[in-house]
Amino acid sequence: MMVDEPRKRVDESWKEQVEREKHAPPSKEPTREPAGQPVGEPRGDAEPGMPQARFDLFVSGLAMEALIALGDAPHPQTRKAMPNLPQARYLIDLLGVLEEKTRGNLSVDEERLLKDTLYQLRMRYLAKTGGS
Repeated sequence: MMVDEPRKRVDESWKEQVEREKHAPPSKEPTREPAGQPVGEPRGDAEPGMPQARFDLFVSGLAMEALIALGDAPHPQTRKAMPNLPQARYLIDLLGVLEEKTRGNLSVDEERLLKDTLYQLRMRYLAKTGGS
């Protein structure tokens, strides 16, 4: 008995959107944030007091969580080092998945940030676990 393969639906509407954007007048707001934009600078649609959602802030946030889990940064509530190596490994692996899935879609600065962050975290993890 043959099982019917599920049919894949390909959404090609993005092609039309790209064509419209090519021929549209340039907008005042860039699609990518300049590298030198200050951290926490709100965009027009951002909540006041909240940082703008950016890739570099996302990576830095995950890295900080990994440093806390490694015990290299104090836990924000207790102000004490509280190592949790399984959590640290998970966060480092999560950044690795992010690197893999975004390959070819990052700016040079974003790619460098992710690679450097992963290298530093992996070396810290290996130092804590003795290479396991």
